[in-house]
Amino acid sequence: MSMTNYVGNDVKDLIRQTLKVIRSLVNNEQDPPASLLKLNMIAEREKGWLLVVESLIETVPDDDSLGPAVITLFLDECPLPSKDTVHRLLCSLRLDQASSSSSTRKRSWHRNTCIVLGSLAEKLAGSSSVAMCNPTTLNYLISRIVPPFTQARVVLFALLALEKFAQTSENQFLISRTLEQAPSHPLKQLEEWRHCTSNAMKRQVGFCATWALDNIFITPNRTYAYETTDVSKINAMLNHEDVSEYLKIGPDGLEARCDVSSFESVRCTFAVQDGVWFYEATVFTPGVMQIGFATKRSRFLNHEGYGIGDDESSVAYDGCRQLLWHNAHSSRHEHEPWCPGDVVGCLLNIPMGTVMFYLNGRPLQRPHLEFLRNRPAGDGVFAAASFMSFQQCRFNFGAEPFKYPPDVAFRFVSCFFSTFNDGGATLTLEQKTILPRRRRLELLQKEPIPEDYCTICYAHPGDTVLTPCMHGGICNTCSLQMDQCPLCRQPIESRLPIDEAPPATVRKVSAAQLISSSGHRLSAGQTTFAPAQRVTTEL
Repeated sequence: MSMTNYVGNDVKDLIRQTLKVIRSLVNNEQDPPASLLKLNMIAEREKGWLLVVESLIETVPDDDSLGPAVITLFLDECPLPSKDTVHRLLCSLRLDQASSSSSTRKRSWHRNTCIVLGSLAEKLAGSSSVAMCNPTTLNYLISRIVPPFTQARVVLFALLALEKFAQTSENQFLISRTLEQAPSHPLKQLEEWRHCTSNAMKRQVGFCATWALDNIFITPNRTYAYETTDVSKINAMLNHEDVSEYLKIGPDGLEARCDVSSFESVRCTFAVQDGVWFYEATVFTPGVMQIGFATKRSRFLNHEGYGIGDDESSVAYDGCRQLLWHNAHSSRHEHEPWCPGDVVGCLLNIPMGTVMFYLNGRPLQRPHLEFLRNRPAGDGVFAAASFMSFQQCRFNFGAEPFKYPPDVAFRFVSCFFSTFNDGGATLTLEQKTILPRRRRLELLQKEPIPEDYCTICYAHPGDTVLTPCMHGGICNTCSLQMDQCPLCRQPIESRLPIDEAPPATVRKVSAAQLISSSGHRLSAGQTTFAPAQRVTTEL
């Protein structure tokens, strides 16, 4: 055996070790597994990076639910490759040969190749991404999403790779033109899988095709999905205004998916403060999701890897790693790992102070108690969830019959429970409309923003002042998402309505004095603050 083959086999062994231990990573402060650290060390040199990436493509099995996440995790953690190294990788993959119908490549090789291409396109957006999207690469990816659709898993990740290449406008134009020149637009055919109930993989493809047509590959004479979706009976849905930035939400507001490497979160539109409440979530992917409940105090720190269950204001069920999460601490539960099509039931019993989780109607042996015990009086509780890379599920807040309603004879269930959909809340048509991002940006550009609105979200009046620094100009909703003032970085002790804050005093300053204590220039009329009072500067 040659030295190259010997080293290559060692790298493949390290990858297999990483796949075995990745499920045991349950804490953001945990060190990465030793095998992953060794892979990162090997990848510090460009020859090593090539070897590891090629080995990932060949080694990660098709049926490992965390395999795609391991590939993206490695590419996120290792140094960025040079253009020359990426070119060498593309040459070694021989995508022109892999595109042919006579190719003997395994399905896992094609899936992993699409994941690598998509991750690199996302990390190297710009000229490097344009260089990657050459005719050979583009033809390979397009060939994966045209009939016959024999490998839905490969179709999915090829579509996601095209989506990530399209983050660069030059690529977007090229891909859109290529798709439109096909005899029948491939994405329009794939969109028909969106409502598939018998095949979870096809449903994912349909969801992603619809999202891409609505947001990226816009075609003339096609009606947006939200315009043909009936939401008349929906009174509770995922809140498109209370979500981390990269989560995809379906047009009816009940289905969500994450296709980025951050940990994306969302709350529903309706909060409850008393009573017994139940909802279900059907998982279409077997990977890491944390599904449960949260108050407004729970923060979405998606880039730091914190989601629902990772603070004292939330609790979550993780069916992949078989864990319950609260306050960033986990405890193992007795349910088997979830599979695509499984249904998670979430029961909130505020009078009894319990949270119970079900898998396909089977409850856990013991309810969770700490979340409601520590909840401040008056804090409303929302249904909420967080998603790792390439995960998707659909929520039922009561607009449809539940598949596994809780057994009212069970000792932790009240004789009656309510649903979020029938809890008394109503949504306006505007609140129910999940606009595509491009359409939403177009409308935002036309919408005038009052001067006294929040300088962070621009959605609500800036009615809150922070103490002790007395900085204002933000709304109460945004203030609850922060521990420190966004202007001076002082810890926030309390939040006051603006009409209860001390009156502002005006101090005339010259143009030369418009420099803050931190060295940043202030614009005329901008407010600076002292600990005991608000001080407005004027020229």
